[in-house]
Amino acid sequence: MTYAFTLPIPTLTTNRLILREPREADFPAMLAFNDSPRAAFVGGGRDRQWIWRGLLANIGHWALRGHGFFSVDTHAGDFVGRIGVIFHDGWDEPELGWHLFDGFEGQGYGVEAARAAKADYHARISPAPLISYIDPANPKSEALAKRLGAAPERQAVFFDKTINVWRHAGPTDAKQTTGRGA
Repeated sequence: MTYAFTLPIPTLTTNRLILREPREADFPAMLAFNDSPRAAFVGGGRDRQWIWRGLLANIGHWALRGHGFFSVDTHAGDFVGRIGVIFHDGWDEPELGWHLFDGFEGQGYGVEAARAAKADYHARISPAPLISYIDPANPKSEALAKRLGAAPERQAVFFDKTINVWRHAGPTDAKQTTGRGA
Protein backbone atom coordinates (compact mmCIF):
# COMPACT_ATOMS: atom_id res chain seq x y z
CA MET A 1 0.00 0.00 0.00
CA THR A 2 1.33 3.43 -0.94
CA TYR A 3 0.34 6.34 1.24
CA ALA A 4 0.68 9.96 0.15
CA PHE A 5 0.97 12.37 3.03
CA THR A 6 -0.31 15.89 2.75
CA LEU A 7 2.43 18.04 4.26
CA PRO A 8 2.80 21.31 2.37
CA ILE A 9 6.19 20.47 0.88
CA PRO A 10 6.78 22.50 -2.27
CA THR A 11 7.88 20.90 -5.51
CA LEU A 12 10.65 22.90 -7.16
CA THR A 13 11.57 22.56 -10.82
CA THR A 14 14.86 23.65 -12.37
CA ASN A 15 16.13 23.24 -15.92
CA ARG A 16 17.08 19.60 -15.30
CA LEU A 17 15.75 18.66 -11.87
CA ILE A 18 12.66 18.22 -9.75
CA LEU A 19 13.04 18.77 -5.99
CA ARG A 20 10.17 16.97 -4.31
CA GLU A 21 8.90 15.50 -1.05
CA PRO A 22 10.56 12.43 0.47
CA ARG A 23 8.83 9.12 -0.33
CA GLU A 24 9.06 5.58 0.95
CA ALA A 25 10.25 4.61 -2.54
CA ASP A 26 13.43 6.64 -1.82
CA PHE A 27 14.51 4.21 0.88
CA PRO A 28 16.45 1.69 -1.29
CA ALA A 29 18.59 4.46 -2.82
CA MET A 30 19.20 5.89 0.65
CA LEU A 31 20.36 2.46 1.82
CA ALA A 32 22.70 2.12 -1.15
CA PHE A 33 24.16 5.59 -0.47
CA ASN A 34 24.67 4.70 3.21
CA ASP A 35 26.59 1.58 2.21
CA SER A 36 28.81 3.43 -0.27
CA PRO A 37 32.08 5.29 0.35
CA ARG A 38 30.22 8.50 -0.59
CA ALA A 39 28.50 8.49 2.83
CA ALA A 40 31.74 8.56 4.82
CA PHE A 41 31.36 12.25 5.66
CA VAL A 42 27.71 12.01 6.74
CA GLY A 43 27.88 9.06 9.12
CA GLY A 44 27.64 6.28 6.54
CA GLY A 45 27.70 2.62 7.36
CA ARG A 46 24.72 2.79 9.70
CA ASP A 47 22.25 -0.06 10.08
CA ARG A 48 19.07 -0.28 8.03
CA GLN A 49 16.85 0.93 10.88
CA TRP A 50 18.99 4.07 11.33
CA ILE A 51 18.45 4.96 7.65
CA TRP A 52 14.72 4.26 7.97
CA ARG A 53 14.58 6.59 10.98
CA GLY A 54 16.49 9.18 8.93
CA LEU A 55 13.82 9.08 6.23
CA LEU A 56 11.11 9.50 8.85
CA ALA A 57 13.06 12.25 10.63
CA ASN A 58 13.27 14.21 7.39
CA ILE A 59 9.50 14.02 7.01
CA GLY A 60 9.17 15.14 10.63
CA HIS A 61 11.60 17.98 9.98
CA TRP A 62 9.33 19.22 7.21
CA ALA A 63 6.31 18.97 9.51
CA LEU A 64 7.99 20.75 12.42
CA ARG A 65 10.10 23.40 10.66
CA GLY A 66 8.57 23.79 7.20
CA HIS A 67 11.81 22.85 5.45
CA GLY A 68 14.13 19.86 5.12
CA PHE A 69 15.88 17.71 2.57
CA PHE A 70 14.22 17.52 -0.82
CA SER A 71 14.51 14.31 -2.79
CA VAL A 72 16.03 15.30 -6.12
CA ASP A 73 15.10 13.66 -9.42
CA THR A 74 16.17 14.38 -12.98
CA HIS A 75 13.36 15.15 -15.41
CA ALA A 76 13.98 11.61 -16.73
CA GLY A 77 13.14 10.22 -13.26
CA ASP A 78 16.60 9.34 -11.90
CA PHE A 79 16.82 9.86 -8.12
CA VAL A 80 20.15 11.71 -7.81
CA GLY A 81 20.27 12.66 -4.13
CA ARG A 82 18.90 14.66 -1.23
CA ILE A 83 19.50 18.39 -0.86
CA GLY A 84 17.96 21.03 1.33
CA VAL A 85 18.05 23.03 4.53
CA ILE A 86 18.00 21.29 7.91
CA PHE A 87 18.21 22.65 11.44
CA HIS A 88 18.41 19.91 14.04
CA ASP A 89 18.36 20.38 17.79
CA GLY A 90 21.78 21.44 19.05
CA TRP A 91 22.96 22.86 15.71
CA ASP A 92 24.31 26.42 15.54
CA GLU A 93 21.97 27.54 12.77
CA PRO A 94 20.22 26.16 9.67
CA GLU A 95 22.46 24.23 7.29
CA LEU A 96 22.30 23.91 3.52
CA GLY A 97 23.33 20.30 2.98
CA TRP A 98 23.64 17.81 0.14
CA HIS A 99 24.04 14.10 -0.53
CA LEU A 100 24.61 13.14 -4.16
CA PHE A 101 24.30 9.46 -4.99
CA ASP A 102 26.80 7.35 -6.92
CA GLY A 103 26.93 8.17 -10.62
CA PHE A 104 25.44 11.66 -10.32
CA GLU A 105 28.44 13.67 -9.13
CA GLY A 106 30.25 16.10 -11.42
CA GLN A 107 27.22 16.95 -13.56
CA GLY A 108 26.21 20.19 -11.84
CA TYR A 109 23.17 18.62 -10.15
CA GLY A 110 24.39 19.57 -6.67
CA VAL A 111 24.80 23.24 -7.50
CA GLU A 112 21.52 23.41 -9.40
CA ALA A 113 19.51 21.73 -6.64
CA ALA A 114 21.25 23.57 -3.79
CA ARG A 115 20.57 26.95 -5.43
CA ALA A 116 16.90 26.06 -5.79
CA ALA A 117 16.61 24.78 -2.20
CA LYS A 118 18.41 27.86 -0.86
CA ALA A 119 16.19 30.25 -2.83
CA ASP A 120 13.08 28.42 -1.62
CA TYR A 121 14.24 28.61 2.01
CA HIS A 122 14.96 32.33 1.71
CA ALA A 123 11.62 33.02 0.02
CA ARG A 124 9.46 30.99 2.40
CA ILE A 125 11.32 30.73 5.74
CA SER A 126 14.03 33.32 6.36
CA PRO A 127 16.40 35.70 4.57
CA ALA A 128 19.15 34.88 7.09
CA PRO A 129 22.35 33.46 5.57
CA LEU A 130 22.83 29.70 5.81
CA ILE A 131 25.85 27.61 6.77
CA SER A 132 27.21 24.28 5.62
CA TYR A 133 29.14 21.95 7.93
CA ILE A 134 31.96 20.45 5.83
CA ASP A 135 34.63 17.99 6.90
CA PRO A 136 38.02 19.43 5.85
CA ALA A 137 38.85 15.99 4.40
CA ASN A 138 35.96 16.35 1.92
CA PRO A 139 37.31 18.51 -0.95
CA LYS A 140 34.40 17.64 -3.25
CA SER A 141 31.92 19.14 -0.80
CA GLU A 142 34.15 22.17 -0.32
CA ALA A 143 34.26 22.63 -4.11
CA LEU A 144 30.46 22.55 -4.26
CA ALA A 145 30.24 25.13 -1.46
CA LYS A 146 32.66 27.38 -3.38
CA ARG A 147 30.57 27.03 -6.54
CA LEU A 148 27.59 28.18 -4.48
CA GLY A 149 29.54 31.27 -3.41
CA ALA A 150 30.12 30.16 0.19
CA ALA A 151 33.33 30.83 2.08
CA PRO A 152 34.93 29.14 5.10
CA GLU A 153 34.05 31.11 8.22
CA ARG A 154 35.35 29.16 11.21
CA GLN A 155 36.01 25.74 12.65
CA ALA A 156 33.65 23.99 15.05
CA VAL A 157 33.38 20.67 16.82
CA PHE A 158 30.49 18.78 15.31
CA PHE A 159 29.70 15.19 16.33
CA ASP A 160 33.06 15.02 18.14
CA LYS A 161 34.95 16.02 14.99
CA THR A 162 36.53 19.32 13.99
CA ILE A 163 34.84 20.59 10.84
CA ASN A 164 34.74 23.79 8.83
CA VAL A 165 31.66 25.99 8.87
CA TRP A 166 31.05 27.58 5.49
CA ARG A 167 28.88 30.71 5.20
CA HIS A 168 26.48 31.24 2.29
CA ALA A 169 25.32 34.72 1.39
CA GLY A 170 21.71 35.53 2.13
CA PRO A 171 19.49 37.05 -0.57
CA THR A 172 20.24 40.58 0.66
CA ASP A 173 23.99 39.90 0.55
CA ALA A 174 23.71 38.66 -3.03
CA LYS A 175 21.90 41.84 -4.12
CA GLN A 176 24.59 43.99 -2.51
CA THR A 177 27.37 41.98 -4.12
CA THR A 178 25.94 42.08 -7.65
CA GLY A 179 24.55 45.60 -7.43
CA ARG A 180 21.13 44.55 -8.71
CA GLY A 181 18.01 42.82 -7.41
CA ALA A 182 17.24 39.15 -7.86
